[in-house]
Amino acid sequence: MKKLDILVIAAHPDDAELGCSGTIAAHIARGYKVGIVDLTQGEMGTRGTPELRLKEADDAAKILGLSARENMGFKDVLFLDDESHQLDLIKVIRKYQPDIVLANAIRDRHPDHGKGASLATHACFMSGLRKIETTYEGEKQDAWRPKFVYHYIQNNYIEPDFVFDITDFWDIKVKSILAFQSQFHDPESNEPESFISNPEFLPFIEARAREMGHRILTKYGEGFTVERMIGSQNLFDLK
Repeated sequence: MKKLDILVIAAHPDDAELGCSGTIAAHIARGYKVGIVDLTQGEMGTRGTPELRLKEADDAAKILGLSARENMGFKDVLFLDDESHQLDLIKVIRKYQPDIVLANAIRDRHPDHGKGASLATHACFMSGLRKIETTYEGEKQDAWRPKFVYHYIQNNYIEPDFVFDITDFWDIKVKSILAFQSQFHDPESNEPESFISNPEFLPFIEARAREMGHRILTKYGEGFTVERMIGSQNLFDLK
């Protein structure tokens, strides 16, 4: 078992990179151990193949310096926030014992994002219930509940509860996104255009980051919503 400080749960490969890879890179640079669990292989996407997207996810993991990345193999579009999927995700949460979980946006253009957010929320809570018994590699797992669950903002604008400054890590964020070459604009590609392969999509990602950064008087930022009120014991810790 490799304990992580932060576990990012993403419905699709590239969700984490698009939504919160600047925050991931910043914490890895500070010595924290961060991993990503992709729920699906994105096999229902317009472009690419599951095999290619797994390779791209591995490439992005190397760029970010992740301590772990795995794919749950849930059915893209068809997975549910139900008992079976919750129990599978609980095993992963207990395996990595993260203090913080970053999960999909609570609502978004793609229904899988809100569904993934709900699944992560329920699994994180249920993971702390000792009467829910799970095993990993034949051994009984201890109950574990992350201290915080935050939701990164994706396509649809959601008013953030806080914004994380990613200015110093913008270049790493861009590189991790571009690891998913099959998904974004390529004038040489013969595959049909998708929502995110439109040439205006990546400029939108930068515009959103600039907008979030502007809210905290910095160049680039990533916005998050919270499940419960967060606090501080030192006002000088706030930007």
